[in-house]
Amino acid sequence: MRDDENIVGDAEHFISELHIDSESLPITSIEMQHERRVAIFDLLEDNAFRVEDSDSGPYVVRLSLKDGQRLIFDVTRSNGADRGQFQISLVPFRRIIKDYFMICENYHNAIRTATSAQIEAIDMGRRGLHNEGSRLLSDSLRNQVEMGFNTSRRFFTLICSLHRRPK
Repeated sequence: MRDDENIVGDAEHFISELHIDSESLPITSIEMQHERRVAIFDLLEDNAFRVEDSDSGPYVVRLSLKDGQRLIFDVTRSNGADRGQFQISLVPFRRIIKDYFMICENYHNAIRTATSAQIEAIDMGRRGLHNEGSRLLSDSLRNQVEMGFNTSRRFFTLICSLHRRPK
């Protein structure tokens, strides 16, 4: 039960555990902590993930933020074998994340007053931004990690949840 299994190949290439370094995360509300837990659950439920030059998984991924601008993927196999540490800059994601939050807020506001056609149009825009962020993530990791599109979408959701600040 792995997303885009044919892209990543062997069914053993998936993330079995995902941990987020709580020390590098901003203080959040209970709702935001729940949002992160849901994002992690969804990602672990169905994913395809392969570290380049790795014969097999499953993988344990530890995420942390460095200086609030770099996302670090520390990857080991479930047996403890090191598979590398990969860093991506979050700077290119800022505009997409900002626009994504704005359109999500518009969507939630529209639910109360807009027509179904208006709500659907806003949701299409939201999905488009989500896909753009997912492709940017895959492109940022392309020389180190191969992941299925749905896995990339779930990681983008998680990245957004890591950036959400209390209101």
